[in-house]
Amino acid sequence: MKKFCSRFLMICAGIVVLGGIGIAAYLQHPLFGALPSGEWLERIARSPNHADGAFHNQIDTPMRTTEQPEWSMWLETIFGEKGQPRPPGTIPAIKTDLGALDPAQDLVIWLGHSSYFVQLAGQRILIDPVFSSNAAPVPRANLAFEGTSLYTAQDMPKIDVLLVTHDHYDHLDYPSILALQAKVRRVVAGLGVGAHFEAWGYDMDIVREVDWFDVVEPTPGLQIHVTPARHFSGRTLTRNRSLWVGFALVSPERRLFFSGDSGYAPHFVEIGRRLGPFDWVALDMGQYDPRWANVHMNPEQAAQAAEDLRAKVLTPAHAGRFSISPHDWDDPFKRITVASQGRSYALWTPEIGRPIHLDGRAQAFSAWWEEASSFKPGFTPFFTARISAITLTAISAGVLLPM
Repeated sequence: MKKFCSRFLMICAGIVVLGGIGIAAYLQHPLFGALPSGEWLERIARSPNHADGAFHNQIDTPMRTTEQPEWSMWLETIFGEKGQPRPPGTIPAIKTDLGALDPAQDLVIWLGHSSYFVQLAGQRILIDPVFSSNAAPVPRANLAFEGTSLYTAQDMPKIDVLLVTHDHYDHLDYPSILALQAKVRRVVAGLGVGAHFEAWGYDMDIVREVDWFDVVEPTPGLQIHVTPARHFSGRTLTRNRSLWVGFALVSPERRLFFSGDSGYAPHFVEIGRRLGPFDWVALDMGQYDPRWANVHMNPEQAAQAAEDLRAKVLTPAHAGRFSISPHDWDDPFKRITVASQGRSYALWTPEIGRPIHLDGRAQAFSAWWEEASSFKPGFTPFFTARISAITLTAISAGVLLPM
């Protein structure tokens, strides 16, 4: 018996060692990007938002907002009762020929989740493009909803400016960035994010790293204001080595705002005071959970943020394509519809791919999520469901960072 126990322990130890070697080898995959080094660190060190080797939010932001033990969260998320984090049917979407659009027309097209194609002041701008059907470093861990992977890098025209809010996998997608390389004229991203582009072979002469309240003017008539957000960064367990940002796009005719991922905080009032009122805003209002309430807004908070920004029109962001939190997939759209009643702004909810024209023309947008919810629930394979549950719990425990 003693000999058997000894052998069993040796086998277990061997499995642990081999697993560790495998994980270490996998972490060398280029999709994980790179940490800033050398002269990049010198610029980072001068940032007022950087201290003790990491970037910090403007206000105290604990990642976890629950006293629940981690082992309890794992059990609850994997085996507990759930709603419907994935739609039962296909999400309605429209395939617009982006290359055929008149660049002189100011418009926005939602490409799903937090990805946007924008035309403003004659410039074509792409924000947080994720064309992959899996927004996580682990295969099948965060699969896109059926019908939402309609656009590819090949569908994009030449891009004047690529904007990246932060380096999480559902915003900075390795395959998409590689596929776009020949089409992108300029990249603007937070401090430290340039290290990923350098590791992925981009010409660093076109990459501009920015800090909060920096202003980039890619062409006369267009200003890109870099704004604070309340979030975090990292593609491995090493966190906050790069900066998370939002973007305000300002032309003589329009003012647009993209929050990036952000919890609710006073910075929205400051942005509204400095740069508002905004003609149109896209605000994070999906993937919220009481366990990480500081880093993602819920719909009611997003409604308040829209008023803080002095927005004329609000469109939901960070929802409708991936499920990173256990709430029902359509909960953000239902709740923001209710929360927007009686507010000072209009709520516009376009399908993926439908142009939002910014020239004042009359436009109507349907409650498309009701159509997607009307399908009879389908079968979700046990393996996929368990992997998704494990991913959600790992996020809340801080093991994975795809938010």
